[in-house]
Amino acid sequence: MTAEDIKNLREKTGAGVMDAKRALEEAEGNMERALEIIQEKGLIKAEKKADRTTGDGIIFSYIHNEKVGVLLDLRCETDFVARTDDFKGLAHEIAMQIVAMDPESVEDLMAQPYIKDQKLTIEELVKGVIAKLGENIQIEKYCRYAI
Repeated sequence: MTAEDIKNLREKTGAGVMDAKRALEEAEGNMERALEIIQEKGLIKAEKKADRTTGDGIIFSYIHNEKVGVLLDLRCETDFVARTDDFKGLAHEIAMQIVAMDPESVEDLMAQPYIKDQKLTIEELVKGVIAKLGENIQIEKYCRYAI
């Protein structure tokens, strides 16, 4: 395990230096296993934050080919997180998912496989960002329009 390995793992996951180092140590230097460990721990962190109030967030709009549009109400705990590129990026990914897959409800959306990585569900995608940003994130509601 080298400093370069730790750096690469941090870039892929957004994990802290010590978390990346511990994951690589636990995985005995296996990068794929270290990624799994970070993800598992991230999901545990996300579950601990699930009861926290999401009093801020953004209304995100996305229009695809001028034929399908989504308004997404994505919530977080603070304005600081709502303004981050990671949070806005998550909103964009969720909106594209809604355009492509037309879920019937937030619950259906959360259970869907992520269109860019079928190994992940949208719930796992959201939990990964929760772990990275350290705040609870909730999809409050959305509206999909299509011609």
